[in-house]
Amino acid sequence: MSKNYLIYADICCLCRSLDDLQQSRIKLEAEAMLSILEQCEQKKWTLVNSDALQFELAKNSDLFKKEQLEAILSIATNYLQTNDIIESLASDLVKLGFKLYDALHLAFSQTYNLDIFLTTDDRLLRKAKKYPDLITIKVENPVVWLMNILQEEADETNRN
Repeated sequence: MSKNYLIYADICCLCRSLDDLQQSRIKLEAEAMLSILEQCEQKKWTLVNSDALQFELAKNSDLFKKEQLEAILSIATNYLQTNDIIESLASDLVKLGFKLYDALHLAFSQTYNLDIFLTTDDRLLRKAKKYPDLITIKVENPVVWLMNILQEEADETNRN
């Protein structure tokens, strides 16, 4: 794996492996996230944490999930703090109908020029793609993103 991707994932994405894995889609997303997190643990890619993720985590009343999320986020080597630009962009996104945390996660990942914002929230994915002039960060489902990255790397290997 050649490029060190800077990866931001929202809480629903980070929690995917804790969901009911009986459904094929959820199982695939969980496996994709575990693979992505493994690359981050091996320092090949970088998981990014933020004030918004920490605040959302602190609100979680499920102690087991909270502990699991803390363990997952301990892999993150970059920590992003809120600033006026993030607050302004998040405010603009909320006015467009984004939920507060979705807006904050988008604003963090975009403001800090990360490579990808991962989510398993279809509504958020669709909504983010409706505003390409405002939302310039790539937003994707972890399965789709990982498959694309693996294909790009296979193509690159075949060219060399």
